[in-house]
Amino acid sequence: MSPALAVVLVLSVLILIHELGHFLMARLFDVKVLRFSLGFGPRIWGFTRGDTDYCLSLIPLGGYVKMLGEGGEDPIPEEELPRAFSHKPLIQRVLIVAAGPVSNLLLAWFLFAGTFLFSGIPYLLPEVAQVQPKSPAEAAGIAPGDRIIAVDGQPVRRWEEVSRAIKASRGRPVRLKIDRKGQILEIEVTPQIKKVRNIFGEEIAIPIIGITAAGKFAKERVGPFQALKEAGERTWGIISLTVQGFIKLIQRVLPFSTLGGPILIAQMAGEQAKAGLANLVFFTGVLSVNLGILNLLPIPVLDGGHLFFFALEALIGRPISVRKREIAQQIGMVILIALMIFVFYNDILRLLSQR
Repeated sequence: MSPALAVVLVLSVLILIHELGHFLMARLFDVKVLRFSLGFGPRIWGFTRGDTDYCLSLIPLGGYVKMLGEGGEDPIPEEELPRAFSHKPLIQRVLIVAAGPVSNLLLAWFLFAGTFLFSGIPYLLPEVAQVQPKSPAEAAGIAPGDRIIAVDGQPVRRWEEVSRAIKASRGRPVRLKIDRKGQILEIEVTPQIKKVRNIFGEEIAIPIIGITAAGKFAKERVGPFQALKEAGERTWGIISLTVQGFIKLIQRVLPFSTLGGPILIAQMAGEQAKAGLANLVFFTGVLSVNLGILNLLPIPVLDGGHLFFFALEALIGRPISVRKREIAQQIGMVILIALMIFVFYNDILRLLSQR
């Protein structure tokens, strides 16, 4: 699959599922949907079925579902008021707006589950590649090529299980059972508390023994229920990491130069497409989580902004006025456009630095 086709496919799926979430929830509560559009700007193709105009629009950087009574349009005929979004109970409006981001999270879950079911779950083998000089591992006699098969009597198959057990030790001695070219050895090693940098660049103190993984992977075949369980855990992990990433950006722990836009997405989608369909599907799931969380940010024009207004409505007991919402949405649009320009700028700088 070509990189260009991969980008179009990935973005189209994410946008379609997001807007479909809004659309189906609106239909469930009998809200009249005027337009279902993939893309923004002028309509370039479409058809009308029932009350709804289904169309493709010129700018393929998003999509929208336009509902009766959603904005400050002309007065709504009295006979159509029961089908207007603005006249639906608050809980129904919340569910309609939240359905888009939730659909992206559910899509990620099912994409991960499908990947695990048909391709297996990849995991890093607990085989040692390097032993750091003057480390607890070197002092204990661990050597490159050793495969760790148990920690404190508990069998391990994955590198992450070894890493988790060492971190949980809090510096107390741990017993490692090692397979060294068919010879089984028992080695006791005392982890050393050392300051390292986490994925956000923050300095943290953790127990380590001074070994690095050989980078060899295996795949575990699983059934449907195990695939769904593992996919749920993976989805939650990526949600947590994404939320932490946004918090670290606000705290200025992560520089804003790490933000990427459509060009970076295109590059990554192309790379994953070259690596195989399973990689592209998994990448689409990761991107779907990011899109879902991004849309929940309390910025007017995003779903999170609408949910914020609904929260205020619940607190004060009446809807926020149309005029105030329009002003907030104009501000939100300026913020969103500025953010898009900034990430495009980051992408271009990143491209130039690669030359």
